Amino acid sequence: MKTIIVSTDFSPAALNATNYAADMAIATSAELFLFHVYQVPVSITDVPLALLSIDDLQKSAEQKLRHLKTELEHITSNQVKITMEARLGNVIDELEERCKTIEPFAIIMGTTGHSGLEQVLFGSTTLTAIKHLIWPVICVPKGKEYGEGIRKIGFACDLREVEETTPFGIITNFVKELHAEFHILNVEPESEAKNTTDQTALLGTATMEVNPQFHFIKHGDIEDGINEFSEKNNLDLIIAIPKKHKLLNSFFNRSSTKQLVKQSHIPVMCIHE
Repeated sequence: MKTIIVSTDFSPAALNATNYAADMAIATSAELFLFHVYQVPVSITDVPLALLSIDDLQKSAEQKLRHLKTELEHITSNQVKITMEARLGNVIDELEERCKTIEPFAIIMGTTGHSGLEQVLFGSTTLTAIKHLIWPVICVPKGKEYGEGIRKIGFACDLREVEETTPFGIITNFVKELHAEFHILNVEPESEAKNTTDQTALLGTATMEVNPQFHFIKHGDIEDGINEFSEKNNLDLIIAIPKKHKLLNSFFNRSSTKQLVKQSHIPVMCIHE
């Protein structure tokens, strides 16, 4: 049975991502696992925080999860099996340990944090998850709904060392599971011209079972080019690979993926090499 993990801090962005995950779970016949990691609060001012016991923190976290689970069961008319867990610790460390036992179909997270300090919290949670977790992480922009589903998927690819860096199996299985159109996007500046014939052929052969459509886009900015194409062509999801190797020579490095996730108005799924 497929399982979708929702990592939540109960913020509006996280709740939106949870609703998105619930709709995806219905569409893919997957189970939903609600996961919350709580921490002992630390004061960043001279004003001491009210002390709470670990037991109190755990009870509060579990109460919030139970309430969320009950709401989701009502919304989904009990079509989805929902389990939950609250754990004390570091969000990414605990999430990684849980993923090792669950082997999730996807991890779904919102793209902003609990407070107004979006840039700080974004960098410390969702982007850290993208960087460290080897399972697919879907980043859902605030306010984005699942709607009619994921019908068109775009794969942002630099067409470099395709065989060594592209997880073909994960991508094709995901596209098939969603019964979606598959669009491969290559963006490069007007001034740059490189021979990608061999890499294009290799990628086309490796993903032929999902009938890929190639799009070669000339644009001065990689992320803007991808986002403009996605909005114009009504894509429902973008797949990106945060590449580790030859970082300075690759457009699609972690910094580029970070900007893509932050700027995109549609969900971005990050998969490692």
